[in-house]
Amino acid sequence: MSSDPKISTSIRLYRTTPHPCSYKDAQQATTVFVDPEIEITQALNSKLSNLGYRRSGAHLYRPDCTYCDACISCRVPISKFNAKRSQKKIFRLNEDLQVKETSELDCAESFNLYCRYINTRHQDGDMFPATWEQYQAFIATKTNDTRFYRFYTETRLVAVSVTDILQNGLSAVYTFFDPTAAKRSLGSYVILWQIEKCRELDLPYLYLGYWINNCQKMNYKNKYRPIQLLIGGKWLLLK
Repeated sequence: MSSDPKISTSIRLYRTTPHPCSYKDAQQATTVFVDPEIEITQALNSKLSNLGYRRSGAHLYRPDCTYCDACISCRVPISKFNAKRSQKKIFRLNEDLQVKETSELDCAESFNLYCRYINTRHQDGDMFPATWEQYQAFIATKTNDTRFYRFYTETRLVAVSVTDILQNGLSAVYTFFDPTAAKRSLGSYVILWQIEKCRELDLPYLYLGYWINNCQKMNYKNKYRPIQLLIGGKWLLLK
């Protein structure tokens, strides 16, 4: 069991034993996670997101590695973001998409898209190969404030975003999309769409999880500038 002085003492935290790092080869990682018996309310999710925690399925967690602090929480300050020319082009490329919002994602078409995405794009990751059990635990498990945004071209599902509605923003929990639709840049589009959704809901931030300097898997987050990084317990603006 672990502790965090910024979190109420009524919340138990647990620390994992070292396990292989998903982002740095030949390194071990450890993770602190909130007692899974505690309900993830909007207030708790919001507070912990502001402190650098992240939701994955039924768990709120943050990296807590002994010799490494490379994982840095990041979020887009909506009022300061202006889309670049290339990002506006991505918006135009996807103007034909229709978005359906649901509070459940227990459907075959979403699972099939998830499988195609993981089995094509993440063959080197710990989620390969995709399974129904993994999908249920990681994607379909939700809070009362989770929304699933499904993006369609006519009747064909091409992307899904798992998004938590926080008190001060949206948290982009996970996005998967059609790996054969590369020209659409769907991963980038969904982030841009979520930024606009924050504007619509008058929410100041889009939380994008963790960023690691010089990590190829994380480089895409550099495109959404200015961005705020949580360093030393303070959110600092990176232009």
